[in-house]
Amino acid sequence: MAEFLTEKDKRTHYCGVLNEKNVGEQVCVMGWVQRCRDLGALCFIDLRDRTGVLQLAFDEDTERTVFEKAKGCHAEYVVAAHGTVRARGGAVNTNMATGAVEIAVTELKILSAAQTPPFEVSDTKKTKDETALRYRYLDLRRASLQKNIKMRHDIARVAREYYYENGFYEIETPMMIKPTPEGARDYIVPSRIHKGSFYALPQSPQIYKQLLMLSGFDRYIQLARCFRDEDLRADRQPEFTQIDLEMSFATQEDIMQMNEGFIARTFKEVLGVEIPLPMPRMTFAEAMERYGSDKPDTRFGMEIQNISEQVKNSQFVVFKSALEMGGSVRAIVAKGAAATLTRKEIDKLTEHAKGIGAKGLAYVRWVEDAPNCSFAKFMTEDELAAIYAAVGLEKGDVLLICADKDKVVLPTLGALRNILGKKLELIPEGQFNFLWITEFPFFEWNEDTQHWDAMHHPFTMPLEECLPALESDPGSVRAKCYDMVLNGTELLSGSIRITDWQLQERMFRVLGLTAEEIEQKFGFLVEAYKYGAPPHGGSGMGLDRLAMVMAEADSLRDVIAFPKVQNASELMSACPAPADPAALVDLGIAVVEEKE
Repeated sequence: MAEFLTEKDKRTHYCGVLNEKNVGEQVCVMGWVQRCRDLGALCFIDLRDRTGVLQLAFDEDTERTVFEKAKGCHAEYVVAAHGTVRARGGAVNTNMATGAVEIAVTELKILSAAQTPPFEVSDTKKTKDETALRYRYLDLRRASLQKNIKMRHDIARVAREYYYENGFYEIETPMMIKPTPEGARDYIVPSRIHKGSFYALPQSPQIYKQLLMLSGFDRYIQLARCFRDEDLRADRQPEFTQIDLEMSFATQEDIMQMNEGFIARTFKEVLGVEIPLPMPRMTFAEAMERYGSDKPDTRFGMEIQNISEQVKNSQFVVFKSALEMGGSVRAIVAKGAAATLTRKEIDKLTEHAKGIGAKGLAYVRWVEDAPNCSFAKFMTEDELAAIYAAVGLEKGDVLLICADKDKVVLPTLGALRNILGKKLELIPEGQFNFLWITEFPFFEWNEDTQHWDAMHHPFTMPLEECLPALESDPGSVRAKCYDMVLNGTELLSGSIRITDWQLQERMFRVLGLTAEEIEQKFGFLVEAYKYGAPPHGGSGMGLDRLAMVMAEADSLRDVIAFPKVQNASELMSACPAPADPAALVDLGIAVVEEKE
C-alpha cells in the first residue's frame, strides 16, 4: 500500500547534485528506482530523478523494517529516502556524477509501487519506436530525453531573456484564424455558432505580427505554436514552436544581426560554445551552384563543378541534349572513395538520383592504373582528359556526373553530396557551421496549377531593382528574404515586408488572385496598409529544430515531449480519434466515407 508524504518529508536535494561536499549532511531525496541490488546482508537502490542517479545504501546498521522495505522495491517504484550522505571510499563509481557518495538510509517511504514496465528505462537498451512512443511517459524518463527536453527549455528561456532585453514585447496572437494560403494545408476548426464556416489553426502568426507593427508596438516576440497539415519528416512535425519576431524601422541587416546575437548567446549559455560573428552570407544562386541546395551543409567540401564547357563539343547524346535544352553538365568528386564506392554502391546512388528526377548518372571510378569510365566509348581521349583535369580527378577518386536542366541537375547532385558526406564520414562532429542564404527567387512556377507561387510568402518585399520585371518576367524577381542555415538544416526564415498597399495588390495579381479573391482573403490587410505602415520585417526560427541540432539528435522526436509519427498520429493517446456523433450534429458536420 502506498505511503503518503508528511510535512517532515521535505525534499532537501535532487539526486544529481550531491557530492563529497555534502558528506555528513542529513538529506531527503525522492525519485524513481532505477534498479535494486539485493546482496543478502547489503542492499542498494539506484535512485533516479531529472538531475541524475544516486545510490541509496542499506546495511547492518539500517533498521530492519527499512531494510526489508528496500529489498521489496523494484524498477520504477517511486520512493522518498531520508539519510546521511557518506563517502563511498574504495567503491567509487566513476560512471556516475554522484559516484563518490551514497546515502545511508534511515527512513524509506514507498510512495507508489509500479508493475513491471514494458521495457527497461535505459539509454543502453534499444526499444522499438512504436513501443517507446506508445508508453512515451516511460520513455521520457530516460536520461538522454530528459537532457534534451531541458535543453529545449533553456533555449526558450534564453530567447525570452535576450529579446526582452532588446526591447521586444511578447504578444500572443490568435490560435483560431481565418484560413489563408501559406504554402501548406491548414488544420481546419469548425464553428458551432457559425455553421458551415471554419477557423484555421495558424501556420504562422505572419499577418497578425505585421499588423502589430502597424499598431505601433515596434518590436514583437512570441514563442508561437504553429500547425501545418503536411507530410512528416525527421525534421518536421504537424505542430511545432517557432521563435517569432518582427521589427519596425529595421533593415534586413538589422534583423539578421539581432538573430545572430540570440544564437551566439544561446550557444554560449547552453553549450558553452562560442559562435563567431558575423555569420557568412551567400546568395541563393551561389548556394545552388556550389552545393545544389538552399540549405547547404558547409562542414565538408565536395562542391558541385560545372563541366559544360569541357563537354560542349561532345557527341555523347546525354551531354549534348542537356546543353541543347539550356541545361548543364555538372559533377561532384568523392576523393579517395573508389574502394568504398563499388559498382553496386554507385548503382544505388543512381537509383536515388532517378528518384529525385534525374534520368541517370554517368561515373568514373579510378581504382586501377586507368580510370573506369561508364561513358568512355562516347568520348575522345582529349575530352576525357579535359574533364579529369577540370575536376582534379586522381587515382582513388570517384566522379559522378548529372546532365539535364539545372532544376534537376543541381538538387540531384546536392542530395548525392549529402549522402556521400555521411557515408564517407566527411562530416566532423561537434562543429556548428552557420550560414545566411539571401536573395531567394520571389516566385516559383507551379507545374500542377500552371501559375506562379510565392517561394516564401506573398508579403515579402522584392529587391527594388527587380520591380520593373514583376509582371513581365516574374522568374527573375529576387526577394528581400533570408534563411539561417546550420549544418544543412534551415533554422530560420524571414524577410522584409511589403508596406505599400498598391505594390501588395500587384503581388497578389501576379500570383493569380482576382480582385474579389484579394478582397475576400486579404482585404483587411490591404486596407490596414492605407493608414500608415512603418518599414518592417521579421523572422521565424524553429525552436524544435534548433534544439534538435544543438542536442545532435537524429529527429525532432528526441526534443519534443509528445511527438507525432509519420502518419501524424500520436501513439500514446491514439489520436486523432472519431468525434462524438452528438458534437458533429452541433457543428452541422457529417462524416462521409471516401469511395474507392
